[in-house]
Amino acid sequence: MPKAQLKAQYFVFFKIKKLKNMKLKNLYKTKTPVVFKVFLLAALIAISGCEDDTQTVVNLNNLVMQDEFTTDGAPNSALWGYDIGTGGSGWGNNELQYYTDRRENVKVENGYLLITAKKESFQGSGYTSSRLLTKNKFDQQYGRFEARVRLPWGQGLWPAFWMLGADIDSNPWPAAGEIDIMEFRGQEPNVIHGSVHGPGYSGGNAITKTYTLTNDRFDTGFHVFGIEWGPNYVNYYVDDVLYNQITPADVTGEWVFDKPFFIIMNVAVGGTFVGSPTNETVFPQTMLVDYVRVYK
Repeated sequence: MPKAQLKAQYFVFFKIKKLKNMKLKNLYKTKTPVVFKVFLLAALIAISGCEDDTQTVVNLNNLVMQDEFTTDGAPNSALWGYDIGTGGSGWGNNELQYYTDRRENVKVENGYLLITAKKESFQGSGYTSSRLLTKNKFDQQYGRFEARVRLPWGQGLWPAFWMLGADIDSNPWPAAGEIDIMEFRGQEPNVIHGSVHGPGYSGGNAITKTYTLTNDRFDTGFHVFGIEWGPNYVNYYVDDVLYNQITPADVTGEWVFDKPFFIIMNVAVGGTFVGSPTNETVFPQTMLVDYVRVYK
């Protein structure tokens, strides 16, 4: 499958505000010209339901990091490292897999990164998978982070594209901050989650919102998952559709997203977010990544 071409992106700023003190039932009682009445009515309908917030959308086009996965074999070691093992308490989430760097679980092939979860007995675990990260290799404060991905599916599958604060070794989670660009519950094949975690709003209390595909599934084709992140906001996108904006006003603790973060891509099996696989969950399951790109 050919690679998607880079798109030219431009700076776009817009503001959304409510029309105040206007009621539809009073609109036609005025002596306003008919054409203007129609315009006002359309405007009221268009903005109904919008909040009184100001949203700033910034599309960034200075490409500073990319992995197009063009060389078969192991992922680029200059960019990607691995978390190995089961972590503490299943990486803090009661996950069931053992993460490896074996070719059976992670490889680049035919222009894609493949992260494969397998049902097998390995080092005391019943499943294996892989978790790649750019820690100590690439991190950045602010910008657009995006990946084009086809997701696995099935009860108990938990693929994710996310980021952690680069100071996490000296500033443990959740104080370091976490930005979940995309999380997916395999049993809900048309829904993804975008979230932030920080002190006072982590785990089950994360600030999150979902995006639902209409008449489609995330496991049957590729989709671009991304954020555009700047001072005091994180914007969430699926296929260039802005579906969520999180700001300091939305969080219930300290805003910890004004520093560099590094990237993580993984497929977990089981855990508190998705539950355990069932007999109907098919293995192996693979997340295919077409590219990862970062802009400033």
